Amino acid sequence: MTGAERRALLGDAVVADIHARVAQSTGPVPEEVIDTLRRILAPAMARVLARKAPAPAAEAA
Repeated sequence: MTGAERRALLGDAVVADIHARVAQSTGPVPEEVIDTLRRILAPAMARVLARKAPAPAAEAA
């Protein structure tokens, strides 16, 4: 997923919040931040992949 796709799916406010959270971390990212990002990005990524998936081929009769 590109940055533009993430921004289009999530919106500027969510992307800004993600960047702020990442900037606050001083070492390894806490597991709660990773879990939060997964919950936000996984459904968005699923939508992107669904849009990019090829249409099923029609079965020959």
